[in-house]
Amino acid sequence: MNQVKPIKDRRKLLTFLIFLVISTVLWLLIKLSKDYSTQSSFTIHFTEIPVDKWISSTEQVVKFSFETDGFHTLRHNVIRPQRRFVEIGINEVKYRQEGGNTYSFSSQYVAEKLAKRIGINATDITMNEDKIYFNMDDMVSKIVPVELDLDLKTQRQYDVYGTPRITPASVTIFGSKGAIDSVNSVKTVHITKTEINQSFTETIGLDLSGQAVRTDTKEVEVGVEIEKYTEANIAVPIAIPDTLQMRFFPEKVNVKCLVAIKDYGQVKPNQFKVEIDKIQFHRNMNPIEVKLTKAPDYVRVLSTTPDKVEYLIVQ
Repeated sequence: MNQVKPIKDRRKLLTFLIFLVISTVLWLLIKLSKDYSTQSSFTIHFTEIPVDKWISSTEQVVKFSFETDGFHTLRHNVIRPQRRFVEIGINEVKYRQEGGNTYSFSSQYVAEKLAKRIGINATDITMNEDKIYFNMDDMVSKIVPVELDLDLKTQRQYDVYGTPRITPASVTIFGSKGAIDSVNSVKTVHITKTEINQSFTETIGLDLSGQAVRTDTKEVEVGVEIEKYTEANIAVPIAIPDTLQMRFFPEKVNVKCLVAIKDYGQVKPNQFKVEIDKIQFHRNMNPIEVKLTKAPDYVRVLSTTPDKVEYLIVQ
């Protein structure tokens, strides 16, 4: 008998809790089914601004009220304040010039965006203002070159051949005069490549972060030619200055350079030029320094030896 009573008590408590939950749910359903009027504010984020236009402030707070059932009111209330924004594309609204650099468009566009966020009809929203006003100025433009931001490491004996090709090589940027004057080039986004042993072509985006300018060109095509290289040693005669008869010891300078294998057979001594330091010559210095003053564009000079030679003026 002593065990029967606790069981009955637990059953009574469980029955009470079940009825309490059911009554609470029914009460909530009744409350949420009623209509409520709510005042709220959201932030407009202006997007899709014409590339030749400039909006100094791309955010604007709008106030509105709406009347809907408790379910949608609750949905609105759970949106965190930092998430209470809608995006308005300037290109998608019919805006008109009010005077000077002031423009406006119907607040109905905003009401439709707000309705989607809350999940109600746009007709249930009442905007505090009939129009949304914003300031938009014409931009200054300038053509600047594109710089490739590439960190490239090739396999052993391979290297970049020539200058990477960028298409287009320059772009038109738009911005305020102050912003335009401070930008002399536009970089691509940073690209890293390792263990490369063949040419490649890739589409790369432009990086305008941190710059108050924009461009209608979003990306460029980059072509990088990779070739296998080898060392070449070229014996180059030292050039004798005009009007002088001179002999040098040694008479030639060894130029060590890297050259693409496909160009190896084209490398000739007459494509290089080694000259004496004329200032040292006029100071009667002996031995005298020699300098490489000319080399083909397609070779990469590693060293020249010797860097000084003795000379003899022949009468």
